[in-house]
Amino acid sequence: SCLPTPMKLRDAPSACPSLWRCLPCPPAELRLDLVLSSGQSFRWWESSPGAWTGVLGGRVWTLRQDGDRLWYTVYGQEDEQEEERDGCPAKAGKLDAAETDRILRDYFQLDVELSALYRGWGAADPLFRKVASDFPGVRVLRQDPVECLFSFICTSNNHISRITAMIERLCQAFGRRLCCLDSRPFHAFPSLSALTGADAEARLRALGFGYRAKFVSGSARAIAEGLGPEGLCQLRTAPYAEARRVLCALPGVGAKVADCVCLLSLDKAEAVPVDTHVWHIARQRYGVALGGKSLTPRAYQEIGDFFRGLWGPRAGWAQAV
Repeated sequence: SCLPTPMKLRDAPSACPSLWRCLPCPPAELRLDLVLSSGQSFRWWESSPGAWTGVLGGRVWTLRQDGDRLWYTVYGQEDEQEEERDGCPAKAGKLDAAETDRILRDYFQLDVELSALYRGWGAADPLFRKVASDFPGVRVLRQDPVECLFSFICTSNNHISRITAMIERLCQAFGRRLCCLDSRPFHAFPSLSALTGADAEARLRALGFGYRAKFVSGSARAIAEGLGPEGLCQLRTAPYAEARRVLCALPGVGAKVADCVCLLSLDKAEAVPVDTHVWHIARQRYGVALGGKSLTPRAYQEIGDFFRGLWGPRAGWAQAV
C-alpha cells in the first residue's frame, strides 16, 4: 500500500512530532529552495510549498525548513533489507535517529561554516559581495560518486528539467523500487552492475538518452572493469588533479563533468566547473584576459586557476553561489 503523502504531512512538524526530527540549521547556512533546485542533484522535487521530497542514500525523505531548524522525515521501504550500495556500503534495515542525522549532515556538509566562507569571499571579491546577499545559504552537496558521475554524464547539451526527467526514467528502469507516495513510485539510483548489462545501451536509447546512452553504459563498464565502484569512492582521498585525470579517461567525461563530480561527490572543494556562462562571466565581469574566442582547454584551466586564486581553497563553493 502507498505511504502517506508529503502534501498531507506538510504540517507534521507540529502535528506529528514523533514522525519528524530536526537539526539546527539557520537559513544563512542552508537554503533548501536554492540548493535543491540549482542543478547539483536531480532527485528532489518541491512536493508542497516549502517541502522537498527526494531520494538520498537509498531512502525517500521529505525536508522542510522552519526558522533556524531543518525538519525531515524518512519513509519506510517496501523491503527494509537494504542492499549494499556500490563502493559506499549503506546500513541495512531501519535507520536510527543518530544515523539519519549523520546522513543529512554529511549530505549538506553542515560541518562547514558557510557564513564565514561568505564573509571571506566577499572581502576578497566585491562582485561576490554584491551578489551574495540575494543568494544566502548556497552550499555544495556531498553526493554518492556513482550517482553523481552518471547524472552529470547526462547533462551535456541539456537543461535541468530535461535532465531531471531523464534521471527519473533511468531510476525507474534500472533502480530498485523503494516506496510509493501519492501513487508515485520512488526508485533508488541504479547500481553500477545494473548499468553494465549487454542491453543497457539499447534500453537507454529507448528511454530517450540519445548519444549519451553509449557514454553511460561505456563508463559503467569501464569502471566495473577498472578501478571499480570502491576505487571511485576512494578518489575522495586522491589529489584533485589525479581524480580529474581518472574521470576524464571515462567515456563521455570532459573537463566540466569531471569537475562537477570532483566538487559534488569527491571532496574537491577547489574544483571550479567552467561552462560557457562561467567563461563569459570571467571575461565580462572579472576582466580575465584570455586568448581566443572559444572555451579552449587552456582557457578552461586559466579560468579555474583565476577563481581559485581569487576565492581560495573552496573556490568551487563560491562558484556555486
